[in-house]
Amino acid sequence: MINLEWYRIFLHTAHCRNLTKAAQELHITQPSVSYAIKQMEEALGVTLFHRRSKGVELTEEGQALLSYVEQSFAMLDSGHKHLRNLKQLQEGEIRIGASDSLIKHLLLPHLNAYHSLHPGIRIRLSHGKTPELVQRLKDGDIDCAVINLPLEDAQLEVYVLDESEDCIVVGAAYRELAERVLSVPELIRLPLILLSPGSSTRRAVEHWFAAKGLTVTPDIELGNVDLLAEFAKMGYGAAWTSKAFVQEELESGSLFELRLDEPLPVRSIGFALRRDQRLSLAAVSFAEMMQQRPK
Repeated sequence: MINLEWYRIFLHTAHCRNLTKAAQELHITQPSVSYAIKQMEEALGVTLFHRRSKGVELTEEGQALLSYVEQSFAMLDSGHKHLRNLKQLQEGEIRIGASDSLIKHLLLPHLNAYHSLHPGIRIRLSHGKTPELVQRLKDGDIDCAVINLPLEDAQLEVYVLDESEDCIVVGAAYRELAERVLSVPELIRLPLILLSPGSSTRRAVEHWFAAKGLTVTPDIELGNVDLLAEFAKMGYGAAWTSKAFVQEELESGSLFELRLDEPLPVRSIGFALRRDQRLSLAAVSFAEMMQQRPK
């Protein structure tokens, strides 16, 4: 069995070439150094030092061992430094998943704040729909995910980050519709622009119409929230989206919100972690920041 303390004493003795100086550096007694070297030589079956009147000198065998010991302690020092940097959040990695729209409109400001605090931590960010992100989270491919709710899964721990108010918007071509209250049958007769099937927003839209005994058939299906707004502005129809994502366009007058005689659903945005996953220190610090963020 390797006695690490022997090798530490050997290293200092080889550098100092003197048992007394090595003992002073190590804050132990000179006899302790002599005893450790003797025990090490007996265990290895070789002589490591020539004993001289003014000190010691490495034997050929001792010289051969020294380079390995130096490399080993250098690796240990590097390991200790790396662990210290991980603990102090100067190094590390976090793996985050979110949809493109949530990255842009919710996550990005918090990523910027975290990156400013901990620039040495590597951020791995990937996008996907909520069902895809949930599966990747459960598979251990990502540490955390920003997702659309509701979501019930015993394997995940979910915190509510914010509420998302849906709205239906149109461009100038349908501006007159924004001047009065529309019924749901009137709405469904319009050309509808929706996110592609499988997204949580699309499912929410379908459930909302289904609860009224209606089936929705969009004219245009897109995979990007920003494209919903662009197609609506160009007059292709009415786009169902989150109000927070088109707030600037509503304020500038490039989009107009349709009013309905029935309220649209208010949904929530959540932050999800896998219950049984041991997170890195970097991921823990990011999760704590997200859970404490003002709503």
